[in-house]
Amino acid sequence: MSVIRQEDLIQSIADAFQFISYYHPQDYIQALTAAYEREASPAARDAMAQILINSRMCAEGHRPICQDTGIALVFLKVGMDVRWEADMSLQAMVDEGVRRAYQHPDNTLRASVLLDPAGDRRNSRDNTPAVVHMEIVPGDHLEVICAAKGGGSENKSKLAMLNPSDSIVDWVLKTVPTMGAGWCPPGILGLGIGGTPEKAMLLAKESLMAPVDIHELIARGPQNRVEALRLELYEKVNALGIGAQGLGGLTTVLDVKILDYPTHAASLPVAMIPNCAATRHVHFHLDGSGPAVLTPPSLEDWPQLEYDASKGKRVNLDTITREDVAGWQPGDVLLLNGRLLTGRDAAHKRLTQMLDEGKPLPVDFANRFIYYVGPVGPVRDEVMGPAGPTTATRMDKFTRQMLEQTGLLGMVGKAERGPAAIEAIKDNQAVYLMAVGGAAYLVSKAIQASRVVAFEDLGMEAIYEFEVKDMPVTVAVDSRGTSVHETGPKEWRGRIGKIPVLEG
Repeated sequence: MSVIRQEDLIQSIADAFQFISYYHPQDYIQALTAAYEREASPAARDAMAQILINSRMCAEGHRPICQDTGIALVFLKVGMDVRWEADMSLQAMVDEGVRRAYQHPDNTLRASVLLDPAGDRRNSRDNTPAVVHMEIVPGDHLEVICAAKGGGSENKSKLAMLNPSDSIVDWVLKTVPTMGAGWCPPGILGLGIGGTPEKAMLLAKESLMAPVDIHELIARGPQNRVEALRLELYEKVNALGIGAQGLGGLTTVLDVKILDYPTHAASLPVAMIPNCAATRHVHFHLDGSGPAVLTPPSLEDWPQLEYDASKGKRVNLDTITREDVAGWQPGDVLLLNGRLLTGRDAAHKRLTQMLDEGKPLPVDFANRFIYYVGPVGPVRDEVMGPAGPTTATRMDKFTRQMLEQTGLLGMVGKAERGPAAIEAIKDNQAVYLMAVGGAAYLVSKAIQASRVVAFEDLGMEAIYEFEVKDMPVTVAVDSRGTSVHETGPKEWRGRIGKIPVLEG
């Protein structure tokens, strides 16, 4: 019989969330490196290079892979013979571990959890509470999986109640393109099949905690229907040509995971949840002998890459004009220099309310660029912590008003823009630039100075002014309304040639 001490679990949880904030799983790095080496799309290859460079930098510097350091997710399998030396509940112990991890002074993580989600949406300030799933199992030890899931991938979760005769493959192939690139491919798709709706969603989430092993399955061949389905979906989803960051390419998913469960004769629940380029999870056991010991990966697991800035065109944000922007072409790589404003959901909501009420704005946006980001605060000698882009489509409903009433010239974010935003960009001869999701620490190194210029009460959602030097971006929507997230996947789906390209 094992006796597990309260402090051992708390410290293990704290260590685990620090660990996964800066270490990608080794299997993910190996899979992404292999995908990078075989990628034929220059844009996708560049995006994967940035993710790999960023990942190594984080492993070396012990700073977050992504500015969205996630909502804390913990799976617990508690042995029936375990005894506890504790006076806190399991939820309270997990939350204390999360609190310690996210408030660690040497690697402070971004607090993203909001209380009162349908009301005031107040930040808890310490990323608690965690989402805990617990199961009682035979044995005398505690099995723990800790994962940090970012909002960009969580928001793309899907659930369908299919008819028993419906094709799961058809549903997946129809649904994945609707997810856009906000989940930061290349990543992993988790599917839960069967049970009830909530069971299917939990199965999909839990499936993502397994190692990347599709290459082993390809080598030996499937031994059951689930494995055959994994292989079929892996091949066909990649044949969609969506590619890294949605730019078009050979690899959209590095693996497809499936867990299933018996279901009602009238039902076929199917859930799908993606893991993004910031795949973060770790697995450990406690047996009463002390806190978990987590073994860091070897830096030899990462490829030796350096970002080649010579391909980019330097742009001075302080002197840029609408005429300059009109000359940019879709897919152009730019290096931003000068003053860059920031703002995301909460700031945009407040700004547009002020415009509606005829109030003066606290910042002059005329001929400026705004970066959709909620950065991690700096530690040690940093100017700013990891500061990668957030999903741009969430700002689509604000785009026309911001462009037309503030004189804003352009935006920087992650993933694609929707039709309404593209139309607004075209009508106003503006531009949308894409930074790579999953390269937050790399981006932060371009920030030379930072100050809050408005809405300080919003914390990480305040409006900052960054001074940037050679910040790499790609022209994703040009002033004529051409989007690389539409043209790229269509081109590469045609090149791959396994799935027909639909016109219109």
